[in-house]
Amino acid sequence: MVAPRRSRWHRAGVSPGTERIVNVVSIGVVVLFAIGWCWTITVAGGRAAFASQPSATARIANALTNGDAPTAAYLTDVSLKALTGELRGASGKLRARIATPGSPLGADSLSLRVAESEASAAAVAPAAGIWKLAVAVGNAIKPITDFSLISMRPRSEKRNGHVGLYYLGNWPGESGPVSTPTKAPPARYQPPSGFIEVTPSNADTRLSEHFKLRDFLTHDQPNVWPKYVVIEMRNVDKLELVLSDLAAHGMDVHGVHVMSGFRTPQYNKGGGNTGGRAGLSRHMYGDAADIFIDNDGNGVMDDLNHDGRVDINDARVILGAVDRVEAAHPELVGGAGVYPAESGHGPFIHIDSRGYRARWIGAGGG
Repeated sequence: MVAPRRSRWHRAGVSPGTERIVNVVSIGVVVLFAIGWCWTITVAGGRAAFASQPSATARIANALTNGDAPTAAYLTDVSLKALTGELRGASGKLRARIATPGSPLGADSLSLRVAESEASAAAVAPAAGIWKLAVAVGNAIKPITDFSLISMRPRSEKRNGHVGLYYLGNWPGESGPVSTPTKAPPARYQPPSGFIEVTPSNADTRLSEHFKLRDFLTHDQPNVWPKYVVIEMRNVDKLELVLSDLAAHGMDVHGVHVMSGFRTPQYNKGGGNTGGRAGLSRHMYGDAADIFIDNDGNGVMDDLNHDGRVDINDARVILGAVDRVEAAHPELVGGAGVYPAESGHGPFIHIDSRGYRARWIGAGGG
């Protein structure tokens, strides 16, 4: 009779019971290695697949240049706001863009259209009026929420100082050369290229988070409609930056009030209280505003420095914000003048974006 073959464990002196234990442990180790190997392959493959997927921003950007993109449904308001940040200015709070009819609507990488269907095919500003903008995504368009395109009436429509029944007067330089400050960018003192038509129904159109069209109307001809106004959005952007700076320093700015915005040349020359008005006032060019903060609604500046008085020092609080904004945004440099209270008004500050730095106290600078 042939003796049974003995395993290497037997030959090594390992008992049958111990051999069974060793075999079970060995099989377990092999199984664990197999599971770990499969898990590694699965995870690595998943990561590679994830890495191959474009980001949401990349998908949106691709759709903006892809003529075959079938829909804009995935373009949410949040992503749309991120893509249209350039339209909202340095402050991020602009809600309008101003253009002349026929001017291109393109904004860097964005393909813009007028949202109204009858004008959506054109990539230029339509006839004078207030329109909604949209981003073109393939063959679809996605309206930009809370944003307006304001198309102006061209200056060529002005006749004898009038547009319609509204009297504007004439700008320096319309009938001959004008002497401008040597530090000034010449383009800032050219007569405006057009005028925004304001009616009772569109006067509350928002230019930005805190400002509306009606805030900048000249204080004259109360019964004449439509009215016409010149507004440079860079100064609206600067005003919003000033308010944001004040808010960052703990101030409530919801009661900001525009005491004087745009002034027609005829009003700047002879309307209202003309004391201290400059012959080339920035108010005539649409890039100046006299403002004060009035949160309690009493019609005058609040005690911003909390010294128990309302005086020119409260206007200086706002001036500090202007200085900080101009340091951070030199492209918005301009004039700032603080004014004391007088019989017809409380203290206020003039803020403009004339293109060079100017500071003054009281009459004569703006």
